[in-house]
Parts: sequence; C-alpha cells; structure tokens
Amino acid sequence: MPELLSPAGDMECLKAAILAGCDAVYLGGKLFGARAFSNNFSNEELIEAINYAHLYGVKVYVTINTLIYEREINSFMEYVDFLYRNNVDALIIQDIGMASLIRKTYPNLELHASTQMHIHNIEGVKLVEKLGLKRAVLARETNIDTIKYIKENTNIELEIFIHGALCVSYSGQCLMSSLIGNRSGNRGTCSGSCRQKYNLIENNKKLNKEEYLLSTKDLNSLENIGQLIEIGVDSLKIEGRMKSKGYVYMVTKLYRKAIDSYIKNKKIDIDYKDLKYLKTIFNRRYTKGFLFNAENNDITNSYRPNHLGIEIGKVIGSDSNFAKILLTDELNINDGIRFVDNDYGLIVTSMFKNKARIKTAKKGDIITIPIKEKIKNTLVLKTTDYNLNKKIDKIISENNKKINIKGNIIAKLNKNLTLQISDGKNEVIEVGNKVLKAINRPMTKDDVNERLNKLGNTIYKFENLNIEMDDNVFIPIKELNDIKNNAISKLNEKRLYKYEYIKQEYSIDLKNYKKEYQKIIKESYKENPGCTYNLIYINKDDIPELVVSNPNDYTVSLYTYCKGKLGTVIENWSYGMGGAIVYEYLPHKNVICIQGCDIADTWTESYYKINKMELVSKQSLTTYNFKDKNHNGVLDPDEADTYSSKPVEYYKDGQKISKKEYKKILIKGKYKNMIGQKTYQQILKKLK
Repeated sequence: MPELLSPAGDMECLKAAILAGCDAVYLGGKLFGARAFSNNFSNEELIEAINYAHLYGVKVYVTINTLIYEREINSFMEYVDFLYRNNVDALIIQDIGMASLIRKTYPNLELHASTQMHIHNIEGVKLVEKLGLKRAVLARETNIDTIKYIKENTNIELEIFIHGALCVSYSGQCLMSSLIGNRSGNRGTCSGSCRQKYNLIENNKKLNKEEYLLSTKDLNSLENIGQLIEIGVDSLKIEGRMKSKGYVYMVTKLYRKAIDSYIKNKKIDIDYKDLKYLKTIFNRRYTKGFLFNAENNDITNSYRPNHLGIEIGKVIGSDSNFAKILLTDELNINDGIRFVDNDYGLIVTSMFKNKARIKTAKKGDIITIPIKEKIKNTLVLKTTDYNLNKKIDKIISENNKKINIKGNIIAKLNKNLTLQISDGKNEVIEVGNKVLKAINRPMTKDDVNERLNKLGNTIYKFENLNIEMDDNVFIPIKELNDIKNNAISKLNEKRLYKYEYIKQEYSIDLKNYKKEYQKIIKESYKENPGCTYNLIYINKDDIPELVVSNPNDYTVSLYTYCKGKLGTVIENWSYGMGGAIVYEYLPHKNVICIQGCDIADTWTESYYKINKMELVSKQSLTTYNFKDKNHNGVLDPDEADTYSSKPVEYYKDGQKISKKEYKKILIKGKYKNMIGQKTYQQILKKLK
C-alpha cells in the first residue's frame, strides 16, 4: 500500500492530518523552507510535532528545500543536526550540493529529493539515486507513463503530488516571482506572480480583457488513484502547507477513503457528497494536470486565482437592499457566499422565506437576503460552509483517534502481578507486587477489566484484554493503576523510536578567495600604508568583493573572485575632484551606482553590474539644468548662460526622456557606500 503524505503548516493541521488517516506528514521549520509565509514550526514545536506524530505511528518529513548560500552552510548543517538528533524521519531537500554534504556527514539520515529539483525523467532520478537519496519527489509535470517507466527501471522510492496547487512553470524553476515580485520562490518567498491579472498583447493590440491568464487549476487525482497504486508509486502527496486545518482534514480523509477502498475491492468509493465537501473547502476548479495528460486549456483557470466555492443558486431579482435567490443547494446562516458577476461576497447573517426569518434554506427555496449594493441576476456561489467547518473543528478538537492494543494480565495468588501489552509491533511487560489473598471483598475480573480500561487521555484503547486471575485475591486499586500507567509509559517510549546517531566531520573549502585578497591587500599596503579596505557583497554569490581605497590619489579599486579566479572589476578609478563623487552598491542585487557632477548643474548616475568578473554598463542617466539646444549632452558656449534659468532636462544613454520616464528608470533600493572603511590590520583579521 502506498504512503499517504499530508501537509502540516502548523500543529493544528498536523493533528488534523493524523486524525484523518495520513501515514506521514511533511512540514517546515522557521529556516530554509520553500514556504516561508506558512506559519511553520519553531524548534520547540518541531520536537513536539515529531513526538506527537511518532506516537500515532506517523512519519515526519521536514522541508529544507531552498537553495543555500555559501555563507549559510554552517548554520544549515547545525539545523540539520538538530533535526537529526530529534528523530526526524527524513529531510526533503532541493540543494544538490547540500544533499551530498549531508550524505557524507550523516550517512544514515534519510533524504528525499524535493520537487524543487524538478526531476521529471529517469536520468534525474538515477542521479539522486546515485547520490544516495532514498526518494525522489517527481515534478508535477511528469506524466503517468513516464512515472511507470521510471518505477520499472530504478530502485529508488517515488513520490508524486496527487492533489492541490500547480505551478505554471516547471516545478521549482519559476523565475517570475524574482523578476516581477522581487521575491525568490527558490528561497521560500514566492510572490504568486502567476496568480495576478495579465493582458495578452499581439502587435500592440490587446486580445483580451484583463484576466488571470497564468493561474492554474488545482490538481485532483481522486478518480485516478487506482492507476497510481497499480504502477507502484510509493508515496501519494497532498499539497497545502499554507491551507487550513479543515482543508487538510477533508482532503486527507477523502484520499484515505479512496486508497483504502481501491486496495480492498479495486473500486474508488467516493460519492457526490464527498466531492461537494471537497469543493466547498477549497477549489480553483480541478484538472487532471500533466500527470494524466490534461490539455493545456484544461490546466489554467483565467477566471479566478483563488477559492471559487460551489454553485448554490441564482439571483432572480434585487434592489439596493435585498437580493432574491432561487437556491439549487442548501444554504445556512453564517455561510459565506459570493455573487459572480459583481464579484461581491458576504457572510449570510439573516435570510427570509415568504417574509419569515429562517436559519436553513433548501434546494428549490426562493429566499431574500440583505445586501449592501445592487446585484445583477447572476450565479451565487457558497464559499464557506459554516456547519461543515464547525463539524470538522469539533472532530479535530475531540480527537478520538485511538491506537488499538492487546493486553494480558496475570493475577495469581502469591505471584507477582504481571501486565503485558502490545500494539502489534511493540511489546511491554510490567511486573508489580505479589498478589495477596483477600480478607474481605475479593477483586473480580470485572473490577480489573473496568480499572485497566480507564486509559484517560492516552492514545490507546484495549482491543482485547485477557485476564488470568485466581479466585479470592486482593489487588489494591493503586497497584492496578500503577502497573497500567507504567506499562503505557514504556509503550510510549518504544513508539518514540530513536534513530542511531552517526556523524562524520565535514569541511567546506571556501577560503581560496581569502588568500588571493590577502595578496592584493599586502601589495597595496606596501605601496601606500594609508589605503583602506572593505569586504562587500555586490553580486548574488556568497563570496564577497574586495574594495581598496587610496586616499592619497583619491582612487578606488574593486576585486571579485569567481570559479577559482581573481578578477579586477575596477582599477584605480578616481573619486572626489575630477571624478565620481559617490560609489554605491545594492547588496546581493549586482547593482553598482556611480554618481558624479561633471559641469555646472550636470548630474550623472551610471549603473553597472559584474558579469564574468568584468564591470558591464547597464545604463546611464543624466540631468541637465541648462538648455541643451543640440541635445549633445555637453554645455556648449552658446548655452553657458542658460543653465540656471531653464527647466531640468533628462537623458538616458544620451537620449532625451521625460521626468516621469527618468524616475521610473532609476534603480531604487537601500544603497551602501563602496569606499574602503577598514584598516590594513582590521581587514587581515577579517580574512583569517
């Protein structure tokens, strides 16, 4: 039977998933996860979550599935060590370099290749298999035929997404968020650029009204779950670490039902009511996705990027105060609804039928509800079901999920009281005091049975309890309670299994750049002891750039290190009188801004980037407070008396632009000064 793997954005969602019948959960901590905007778990909460899940026999996989900067390696490995020591079942990882480092350092720690690796063919699977990873989470673009082929020709476990959100780009390889939203999906901060409205333009002509052209429907594999079971997929994964506990519970419960029914009788036991609840909880409309070869036009939903709800009726009349609705499904007080054409939603706080106030309306009823704006004759959708959510909340809060155990208690006269319990995998034997002869009322089997079955807030219930007991014996109530509690405690300890901790030492060779920078520093200091220095991060790698400033001749130099080589980016560029006034940079954005005043009120801002260890111009912006009659960017003799009295003019790379264009082109951000700030001794100490 395949594993059913559920998401857990917080402790409530984790409990909901376990209650609904998952075999494993995946979750993220506060560090290095691809869902930075999920609630996520603190280190203390992670320990609690792992222990809670393990008591129920549920595995826990922690996501560390972002790309790791070199400066983060040590803290990353400390976090891995923390998770390993606290008995996580596996780590889900994207960074292949870190996967290799973990495998060398912790040889028996289970690793899963994240879908962020976008593994979609047998070559990718064989690569991570060769690296020693136990499981590959295939990209959501992989179809079932490819999965079948991979399964038949590899020995690694395969995990696939069966339900939830899809990416418009290859899983894990979307750069839209970085380019449009300035937030990296591969660093856990996806801005959801694909869920925004766009225009489709061809030859400067708009072909559509503004729509959600890139927004995908949600994957739904309920009806096809049997195909995945038949080809031997090891783990079936539900997306949703940012979804509610109600969503997690309902989706997990329905897939549990579907899997179990198929295993039992080769039939998916899912009915209309199940699908209705599923859609009510959350849906963007459903697709079979690339998994089951859906066509492109069946994958996107341009109408709406978030929860749609289910159709429950149609407006047949309205004014500014009331809407009249013909219902096609049930509606209750406190349900949430939305009027489609108006895109107007509300919580139903009151409704009327034949002018009488009601709490519940049924299919076929005509009702009126108060509104705050006039509504078109449009479809009505139910977006939240109050009673359904209340029911789920009650189920989760009561948490009546119990582990069946078998017990055998032996109470023989003058022999030690003995209790044996088993959960089918773990067995515990607890021995008490000698059993005495009763002086007054003897203990009966019913008495023992009643006392032992009072398991309180434990997660257990006796499926079978065998009592071997002599007549006319006395067992103190405290003795029964103690032997029961001690046995349960020992069983808990066994269920909270511990992996063997094995660690090898690791080292990271990131110091070659330091030797090269030290050479530069020593040479410059020998020539001029007054030089100042700094280590700054300009480009997007994790190796700093070196700044060398010479105050004697007012020059600045910039060096970078890439792929084992030292590069000179700027060499003895002047600043101050006769040169640039300001050298600034945007940390980790690969933007250098050099500003200067050439003549009169002429101000230039030049933007550069580092490319292959060379400085490359991005653009140059100039403002002139004189009338540049021939637009050559130079203050000519006949223009000399015009600079102070004429409006400012703006240029980009020598071409005149408007003030609005100028302001739009400016590369904004929190710039830092690029001039050296540390002494010779300070910089060498920094580089040790």
